[in-house]
Amino acid sequence: MSPSLAHTAARGAFFTILAQIAKIVLQLLGVVILSRLLSPHDYGLLAIVLVVVGVGEIFRDFGLTSASIQAPELTTGQRDNLFWVNAGIGVLLTVALYFLSWPIESITGEAEILGVVQWLAPLFLLNGLATQHRANLSRELKFRALAITEVTATALALAAGIAAALLGAEYWALVLQQLVLGTAMLVGSVIAGRWLPRLPSRKHSIRSMLHFGWNIVATNMLIYGGSQIDTVIIGLRFGTTSLGLYNRAFQLVMTPLGQVRAPMKGVALPVLSRVQEDRPRFDTYIASAQLALGYALGIPLALLVGLAEPVVSVMLGSQWGDAAPIVRCFAIAGMLTTLSYVGYWVYLSRGLGKQLFRYTIVTTLIKAACIAVGSMFGLVGVAVAFAIAPAIAWPLSIAWLARITPMPVRRLYAGAARVLLLAGGVALAAYGVNATGLPSVASIGVGILAGGAVVGLLLVFPVFRHDLKSLVEFVKLMLTR
Repeated sequence: MSPSLAHTAARGAFFTILAQIAKIVLQLLGVVILSRLLSPHDYGLLAIVLVVVGVGEIFRDFGLTSASIQAPELTTGQRDNLFWVNAGIGVLLTVALYFLSWPIESITGEAEILGVVQWLAPLFLLNGLATQHRANLSRELKFRALAITEVTATALALAAGIAAALLGAEYWALVLQQLVLGTAMLVGSVIAGRWLPRLPSRKHSIRSMLHFGWNIVATNMLIYGGSQIDTVIIGLRFGTTSLGLYNRAFQLVMTPLGQVRAPMKGVALPVLSRVQEDRPRFDTYIASAQLALGYALGIPLALLVGLAEPVVSVMLGSQWGDAAPIVRCFAIAGMLTTLSYVGYWVYLSRGLGKQLFRYTIVTTLIKAACIAVGSMFGLVGVAVAFAIAPAIAWPLSIAWLARITPMPVRRLYAGAARVLLLAGGVALAAYGVNATGLPSVASIGVGILAGGAVVGLLLVFPVFRHDLKSLVEFVKLMLTR
């Protein structure tokens, strides 16, 4: 990777990480304040609607964000046409959700939900209008502008929600928060991008992008369905109490992990797309990205594996102690899925939408089979199966990709082995401290020190020192103006 592009990628990662940290802080602030002003019923109404909105959002984007970013060349006319496609889909989904409000009201038996659905329906239009503006910012590597837009929109939406809740708006405060967020994201993206679309034209074909986008839609729907398998099985077989334990553990581990990991795609995809024809640079970026993600996220997850009990006690309370082994399984799964995450970037950056869909079918079947077997051994059996599935799928993902596109297979396997070796040592050291029976807070503190000592010992080996040097150089690039 050229120095200028490497610096751009690093700075992009820096701003993306800062924005995500700010958004997580704002989300936590919203939970603390709004949960004291609103009732569980208010949140329940919004949660039901957002499930439907979440499905619609997959179709609203239609994979055209990724299609736009990964395209080796994108004319102004093609960008205009993509804008109108996303806008048109947004209009159709807005109308569809509006008229679905009556069936949703009938199914849920909640009279208030009718108005909530109808007022949230325009989210599809707002997001549809913003899609290509945001994609254009990513394509042009304007990550600082994206970060500022996201954080500002989130802060304005939270302020509006809190103000409305203080005025007694009840669940309408949450509706207003969502609408302000969508509006602010649209306005901010337009201002930052300084681009206004022209009328659509048949002279600029986007057929290949629509085909790519459809494969992404199918893949995302499959992923969405696959992500619900464990929840459905636990709810049906073990009841709401077990589902509550499982859900809390998931929210503690996998949700924050996703919030940190997923936005990095916005940095990686445009950079990989630019160097996709230069194999040495492409391979170096992929291998380096895997190490950066693996170490940065793997070490905290390894500590969580060893310190699950005291962490659950401190974060959730002693009454949630049964969630500890589930948290441990999620932390292991998080490490394994992180190692395979760069493969997802390769599929997108090289336009391998159809191949990604086929691979996702395989991984979904692997997960379904593991969880079906694991459910025979109770709730913890499902959690163990959740961790086993990526242990099977991760090495398969590298081999699968190598069959259809050039990949630095040896470097990826070797890098992952080093990450897992270090993470295993950290987890064992932390678990040893946990087993001493120290108070929860003390156990966490001493466990972190023990894990740090393992990292220090492994730095005796040159290969780990080389990895550390690469990570330090990457951090310097992020901090260099």
